[in-house]
Amino acid sequence: MSHLKAVYFLRPTSENIQHLRQQLASPRFGEYHLFFSNILKDTQIHNLADADEQEVVQQIQEFYADFVAIDPDHFTLNMPSNHIYMLPAVVDPSNSQHFCDRVVGGIVSIFLALKRIPIIRYQRNSDIAKRIAQETAHGGLRYNIPSIQHFESAEDMAKFVDKYPEYRKMHGNVSKHVTLVTEMSKIVEERKLMLVSETEQELACNGGQVAAFEAVTNLLNNESVSDIDRLRLVMLYALRYEKESPVQLMQLFNKLASRSAKYKPGLVQFVLKQAGVDKRTGDLFGNRDLLNIARNMARGLKGVENVYTQHQPLLFQTMESISKGRLRDVDYPYVGNHFQQGRPQEVVIFIVGGTTYEESRSVALQNASNSGIRFILGGSVVLNSKSGKIVNEYWEEELDDHQNQPTFLA
Repeated sequence: MSHLKAVYFLRPTSENIQHLRQQLASPRFGEYHLFFSNILKDTQIHNLADADEQEVVQQIQEFYADFVAIDPDHFTLNMPSNHIYMLPAVVDPSNSQHFCDRVVGGIVSIFLALKRIPIIRYQRNSDIAKRIAQETAHGGLRYNIPSIQHFESAEDMAKFVDKYPEYRKMHGNVSKHVTLVTEMSKIVEERKLMLVSETEQELACNGGQVAAFEAVTNLLNNESVSDIDRLRLVMLYALRYEKESPVQLMQLFNKLASRSAKYKPGLVQFVLKQAGVDKRTGDLFGNRDLLNIARNMARGLKGVENVYTQHQPLLFQTMESISKGRLRDVDYPYVGNHFQQGRPQEVVIFIVGGTTYEESRSVALQNASNSGIRFILGGSVVLNSKSGKIVNEYWEEELDDHQNQPTFLA
């Protein structure tokens, strides 16, 4: 097929470069136009040049797009092995380094696409965040970088005929949306998700351990509530009340385990080890800082417009602190000797472990407030209620394979 031209758009990974070398050694096409989504190393360019003995490569260019843009304020790296960041580096050093390399590459690509040289800060109590921040600064960023219509005339009808394909497309989209909403409503009712969601919001936003324990217990006893929803409720309760009610927490552990053998107490304990009160930076539940406690009291007196959207992610407080120049250096130190002079105009917040659409919504609302700062949110994946299930299944395998290595659990 020497009469054809081939256009490749690839990530500059070692595997892709090796496949290209094999292609160029015995080319199937007359011309090769190579485009890469991130920075090519000099050694990779030399390797491609050495393989191109027949000189079929016409151009090599870098287009910085080593990420998936979800909307103007939100991107993801879509990393399949997202759980790796929770492992100590000594457990799986090879995959741990591969994870860091991929994140660094994605962050570098974002700044190259934005044509910005960043000042980098990281969460102090996160070893993986510190490692990625330092590798990004010292290694990765070394480069500069329709309604019913009535027709009054033949002319109106002619215009409609011209637009009819678009009309049919819109009608088809509406039909799809109706079908989707109908199916979603069916699932919401079958799984009692309105009850589950309301309880989750109350756990996250309001105090009252006794009422919370009763609500979670009732849902655990509800046969319509799925196992994954039960697990999520217990995890959220544990994160909120791990220090206040250890006896009742153990009762929930046992009730959860009695429903499904694979949901062992160790799974919830693992979550506490990763994100418990001793591991967290900031006031996640608004019950540490006096200002946040006052806000919650005021909200309780006034009530909320929608019980299902009353929760604000911790990210909202972080953005608020950045906007007011109050993000504490002790919690979010700078990499190297850099420091921020004045308020930034653009801030990229990358969350190792993944983002949620609630956080994306918070960023969009913050940007719409015209605070003078544009926030961009990114993460290794986009999380949903099933993401924890995938991690749990992985850890079940790990626990079975490493029964003599208790360091995997709290």
